[in-house]
Amino acid sequence: MEKIKITQEGYKKLRAEIEDLKNIQRPKIIEQIAEARDHGDLKENAEYHSAREKQGMVEAQIADLEDKLLRADVVDISKLSGDTVIFGATVTLEDIDEAKRVTYKIVSEYEADIDLGLISASSPVARSLIGKKSGQEVEVRTPRGVVTYDIISVIFK
Repeated sequence: MEKIKITQEGYKKLRAEIEDLKNIQRPKIIEQIAEARDHGDLKENAEYHSAREKQGMVEAQIADLEDKLLRADVVDISKLSGDTVIFGATVTLEDIDEAKRVTYKIVSEYEADIDLGLISASSPVARSLIGKKSGQEVEVRTPRGVVTYDIISVIFK
């Protein structure tokens, strides 16, 4: 069973999502199924079939998330330090050509959200950064071509 690195925040979020599915979504669907059953003939009851389909999707989602939870290797970022980019690091980069700064936190693929500055450790940017140190230049292949970044800082928060 392959372990999945995940931050403490990601682990809590995963647990909260499972709790929501089990304690809120599942009971709603069970109620919808019971209500649809009351309408009579199940063979041609679209509401019933729709609710059963939702139930199957929610159960599959719960199983998938619980599997991830079981395989989670929770990384306590507060105990990490140094100037080398690793999982959990928050990295500030400067695009050398455009003199534009961006900050990314390297997290698991399950936590990644580019709008929040969270990038997956398996993303091209993160793969290019991991193992590099503050002050180094790094080339990253992006859809717009190769971009050269200067690593301004590496922090763990």
